[in-house]
Amino acid sequence: MKKQVENPVYSHDTLEFVTVAVEFCAFLEKSQGREKKDFVETLLKLLPLLYLKAILLPRVESNGDFLPPDRVTEQEYDYIRHIIFDILQKDDDYEELVYDCDMQTDESHWKSISENLADMYQAIRNFLYVYQQGIEDCMHDAIWALNDNFELYWGQNLVDSLKRLHALCYNGNSIDDEDEDAIQ
Repeated sequence: MKKQVENPVYSHDTLEFVTVAVEFCAFLEKSQGREKKDFVETLLKLLPLLYLKAILLPRVESNGDFLPPDRVTEQEYDYIRHIIFDILQKDDDYEELVYDCDMQTDESHWKSISENLADMYQAIRNFLYVYQQGIEDCMHDAIWALNDNFELYWGQNLVDSLKRLHALCYNGNSIDDEDEDAIQ
């Protein structure tokens, strides 16, 4: 009796990723007006789960014939980025030291949590659009594209954001506190 190979499009790990991805996207889409503390604490729970489910996705090859076009518009991207920025405000930007192999030096780069999360949202939401259509060949290539994008871009964005959000939550300063200038 031959062992039946599981279709990666409907594998347990893929469906679990889809579930967490839907939660992540819905959370960001519905975060306007959310308190900073609640926002940060929820992301500190969602992001590690999202990372775990992403690395468990099946590795598939794409033949390139069914790669779907991006569906997230620039306006949707900006909407998500602005929601996040409005919540985090002064805590959105952070400095990151990056080692330059060519120059053998550390370089300082300014990054933003809102841009990191909006980039992640864009890649994940594009993937979910394909899954909503239910066309298996496209879904298969979407898994490949998501894995590729995770390895090259949004996986690092997730880790960088998680590190900064962790510092916001646990660095000794309350994320409940507002700017004293804003209170006066």
